[in-house]
Amino acid sequence: MDRRTLLRATVAGAGGIALPFTAWSAAYASPAQNATGPYGALRAADANGIQLPSGFTSQVVARSRQTVPGTSYRWHDAPDGGAVIPNGNGWIYVSNSEVSSSSGGGASRLVFNSSGQVTGASRILSGTNQNCAGGKTPWNTWLSCEEISLGRVWETYPLGGSAVVRPAMGRFKHEAAAADPVRQVIYLTEDETDGKFYRYIPAAWGNLSAGTLQVFRAGTATSGSFTWADVPDPDGSPTQTRYQVSGAKAFNGGEGCHYADNKVWFTTKGDNRVWQVNLSAGTYELAYDDNLVSPGTAPLTGVDNVTGTPSGDLYVAEDGGNMEICLINPASATVSVFLRITGQGASEITGPAFTPAGNRLYFSSQRGTSGASSGGITYCVTGPFR
Repeated sequence: MDRRTLLRATVAGAGGIALPFTAWSAAYASPAQNATGPYGALRAADANGIQLPSGFTSQVVARSRQTVPGTSYRWHDAPDGGAVIPNGNGWIYVSNSEVSSSSGGGASRLVFNSSGQVTGASRILSGTNQNCAGGKTPWNTWLSCEEISLGRVWETYPLGGSAVVRPAMGRFKHEAAAADPVRQVIYLTEDETDGKFYRYIPAAWGNLSAGTLQVFRAGTATSGSFTWADVPDPDGSPTQTRYQVSGAKAFNGGEGCHYADNKVWFTTKGDNRVWQVNLSAGTYELAYDDNLVSPGTAPLTGVDNVTGTPSGDLYVAEDGGNMEICLINPASATVSVFLRITGQGASEITGPAFTPAGNRLYFSSQRGTSGASSGGITYCVTGPFR
C-alpha cells in the first residue's frame, strides 16, 4: 500500500467520516491537500498558450537569442532562477542562464518603469557555469548559484556594480538561496540526491565576504526538531560539504527556497516535496508531498522553484509535470493549480517572482516550444493577486 492509499484508508477509517482538515492537520501534521484555488478554474489557453483564471492576462517580455523589445540586448539562453529588485522608479527582473560559461552562462536583467514597460536590459554576470537558481538579499543584490560540483555563489548587483564570488558560502552543487533578516542568515539548498540544507551566517550582515557555513542536522523522519552544525571545510575539498558532518539530514534534490514570517520553505524534486522549517519553534515538517494528497490526483509534480506573496501564499513551479505553477496556502494547508503552460512539454517553469506591489508575476519557460535552451521565453502575468 503506497502512502496516498494509506492516508485515504486511515481517513476513511475514522468513523467513516473524513476529519476536517484543521483537526487532521493538528493531529498528524498532514501536508497540503487538494482544494479549489482562490481564483477559480483555469480558462482556455490564451494567445501565449497559457491557461489562467478569470481576470488574469499574460504577456511575453523576452525570448532567448532575440533582442528584448525596446533595447539592443539579446536575451540569454535557458532562463532559470529569478527575482524582482525595486529600483525606485520601477523594478528590475533578474534571471539566471543555466548553460555553460562557453555558451554564455551567468545572469541578466530586465529594467521596467512604474508602468511595467521595459526600459533596459543588460548582462550582470558572465563566465560562470549552469547558474540555476539563487536568491535576493535585503540590500537588493542577487545571489546567483552555480549548479555544478564545487559550484560557487556569486553576488551580483542589478542596481549597478561588478559581480563578486562568495566562496565562504560553500562550494557544492548550489541551487537556491533565501535571506532571513531576523536571524541575519542565508539559507541554501543543494541539488544532489543526498543533498543537504545549509545556512550561512555572515560575519557582518550585509557583507557576505566572510562568515560561517552550517548544515541542518535532524533524524530520518519527515518531521521533528533540528539543530545546526558548522561545516569544517566550506571549500568542499577534499571532502564534499555534504559528507563532513555526521547526522546532517539528507534531502532528495534540493531546489527552490523561500523565507517569510519566521519560516523557511524549500523544495526537493527527487520526491516531489515542499518542506517547512519553523525557525521560531525549532521544528520541521512537510508542507506538501505528492504521495499524501487526497482526494484525487496530486496537482503538483516536478516540484522546483518557489516564491511567496505578502498574503502568505506559496507559488511553486513545475520542472516538467503538467507545466503548472501551483499555489499552496500554508494557512489552510491546501494546494491548487494557478496556471498551466500548454504545448511546451519538453520545458520547465523557472524563476517565479512578484513585483513589490504584488500585482505582477514574472517567470520563464526555460526551453519554450522548441525544447532547446535557445528557445527560452520569459513571461509576465498581471491580475488581481490577493
